[in-house]
Amino acid sequence: MKKSKYFKIRVSTPVQASDKIRQILGESGAGIQGNYKLCSNSYKQIGRFKPIKGANPAIGEINKLEEVEEEMIEVICHKDIIENVIKELKKVHPYEEPAIDIIARYEI
Repeated sequence: MKKSKYFKIRVSTPVQASDKIRQILGESGAGIQGNYKLCSNSYKQIGRFKPIKGANPAIGEINKLEEVEEEMIEVICHKDIIENVIKELKKVHPYEEPAIDIIARYEI
């Protein structure tokens, strides 16, 4: 098994922002698999958080537990463009501190 030139990006977003997030990921070059582009998968989830003093929440209030219907979006991304893709993603993501996972991939 060897390390791939691709990573998986996983990001949670409020459902109403999902299409915009998928669009910026694709426009930035993520989600290309072979002869296909704009490839992604997603699933619904409930996100929970409590903004504390100093936060500037897009959703919710300081010191109040919030539950938001979210979509977890996953795409693959070539290692050479991942920094730019994440930079562009953060520009359009509605959360002050979006949860973004970057996961190493391996080839068998």
